[in-house]
Amino acid sequence: MERRDELAELLTDQDVETLKHLVNEGMGENTLRALTSDLAYLQAWSLAATKQSLPWPAPEALLLKFVAHHLWDPAKRENDPDHGMPDSVAQTLRNQGFLRTAGPHAPDTVRRRLASWSTLTKWRGLSGAFASPALKSAIRLAVRATPRPRKRKSAKAVTSDVLAKMLATCATESLRDVRDRAILMVAFASGGRRRSEIAGLRVEQISVEPPIETENGPPLPSLAIHLGRTKTSGADHDEVVYLTGRPVEALDAWLAAAKITGGSVFRKIDRWGNVSNRALEAGSVNAIVKQRAEMAGLEPGEFSAHGLRSGYLTEAANRGIPLPEAMEQSRHRSVQQASEYYNSATRRSGRAARML
Repeated sequence: MERRDELAELLTDQDVETLKHLVNEGMGENTLRALTSDLAYLQAWSLAATKQSLPWPAPEALLLKFVAHHLWDPAKRENDPDHGMPDSVAQTLRNQGFLRTAGPHAPDTVRRRLASWSTLTKWRGLSGAFASPALKSAIRLAVRATPRPRKRKSAKAVTSDVLAKMLATCATESLRDVRDRAILMVAFASGGRRRSEIAGLRVEQISVEPPIETENGPPLPSLAIHLGRTKTSGADHDEVVYLTGRPVEALDAWLAAAKITGGSVFRKIDRWGNVSNRALEAGSVNAIVKQRAEMAGLEPGEFSAHGLRSGYLTEAANRGIPLPEAMEQSRHRSVQQASEYYNSATRRSGRAARML
């Protein structure tokens, strides 16, 4: 509800009560944020397209209108200006900051917003037409008529070679370099943690584990990170991942340099080099990845915080680590999703791709 002032004119008292109920029922923070954003967009779209607030429940015709306004054919639009979302509706949403794309929406975005719409309808004790054959058919045919390649959240994966270049930019003992080095190493080595998990990490979630014995060297320090509830786990399930060796040393170095003994692990640093009591925001983790990529001579637009997650699985494939073992650390629940990164690396370098 951080945007409460901006959303006050769009969200009714009932909307707010519904969101509060979802919080009390234990819905994850990220899910709540997405639900709030979707509700605000749907309300703004309804006002722009129909001059009325969202009706509850929404009639099937309004759901079909939503699909028609967001999934359309750009080629058809060139010859038919009435095809797709009307210019007046698009301009209104753009002026309000709700619309940033000039073309049709991604099918997954449309499906997610319809799913949020359906969830809110159910929480009001109502039933809608979200499962109607007409709506399902409209979405399926619209997606087929306007094929578009799916874009990854990060154009390129942050594999070990890329990570090494980024870490090389954190060479000094300044607080900012020490912090960013720890962020990059912990996020990658812990299975490619999501930026929200890194930003929200607290000292109380970390526990020291017995050192790992090695054959030809000293024991390696080890930590356990208790993630608690994550995006893909249940409310009562405590997800745990482990850090060993250099990432532990980098994390310890940051905690010692910043004199952090409790609360948020990764914090803001002001222009004078003072460590704040406030935790980093998730967007700041993404900005750090891009900044370090640019400092390393890479194209920052090709990398994001999610690249650490995809990079972990890609690197696991490159090193021959079995997918189930890699998923134990990344905490992916879907084999299909995890294998998209894993298989791309093995297929690209495998024999099947080198027949000639």
